[in-house]
Amino acid sequence: MKKVVLAGGTGFVGQDFAPRFKKLGYDVLVISRQSGHIAWEDRSAIIEALEGAEMLINLAGKSVNCRYTEENRRIIFDSRTETTHILGEAILACAQPPELWINSSTATIYRHAEDRPMTEKDGEIGSGFSVEVAKAWEQSFFGFNLPSTRQIALRIAIVLGEGGVMEPLTNLVRFGLGGAQGAGTQQFSWIHIEDLFRMVRFVQEHPELEGVFNASSPHPVTNRELMASLRKQMGVRIGLPSPRWMLELGAIFIRTETELVLKSRWVIPDRMEKAGFTFTYASLDAALADLLKRTK
Repeated sequence: MKKVVLAGGTGFVGQDFAPRFKKLGYDVLVISRQSGHIAWEDRSAIIEALEGAEMLINLAGKSVNCRYTEENRRIIFDSRTETTHILGEAILACAQPPELWINSSTATIYRHAEDRPMTEKDGEIGSGFSVEVAKAWEQSFFGFNLPSTRQIALRIAIVLGEGGVMEPLTNLVRFGLGGAQGAGTQQFSWIHIEDLFRMVRFVQEHPELEGVFNASSPHPVTNRELMASLRKQMGVRIGLPSPRWMLELGAIFIRTETELVLKSRWVIPDRMEKAGFTFTYASLDAALADLLKRTK
């Protein structure tokens, strides 16, 4: 039976991917800190899971939706680099290693950009804690020399699916707070979760592809356009804006960071489109219409 391994597969993306792979006839094995799955501490079980697998997808990492305390920074950093190192060492121990290893990365690796889009070739790497995490994550991944395993890092933009970021965004609109956040000019790069899965399948089916790819829609929007599109799709006419000071104050109360909404992520999937990938949900309006239809 065909086999795929989802590391960190109990999170938002993994829970969506698992049934999709099962529908395609795959045996899906999950590595997780949650009980009932392969434990990160069980090296022999991880090697056994990877043995003969078609693909390993690593989605592991503590959510960045938290306050960046010293302890949380350490966990965010280690939960990405250490799990990646465990997987690389396990692949090296396999007699029949996976043909493909896809590792999550993040579109946040690029600088705050309102002047031009960032591609894999000419995107400028940013600075700050989130960027340092992303850089270390990719260095940990590409630090392995795996002669029998192709490696791809997906710099994933904000994923739109059932749950995830859609819940707080739709709640803001529902309660009349669906206006622009901060200046509203910051770019919002996103991808529909179905296109993210299709992207994974695309790189799996194209053995010539390797290295870094931006996983984002080709049509990012500004924050102001994002909120306007949400209001339109939800039939809400008015949305009060949230100035920066209000966001800073609110972030303290809900224990998160304003970077999640104020950083301008202007990311384009240049390599993926040049390779021939086409999006089912290229426009935000189409993506939101699909997702909101499912929740009604």
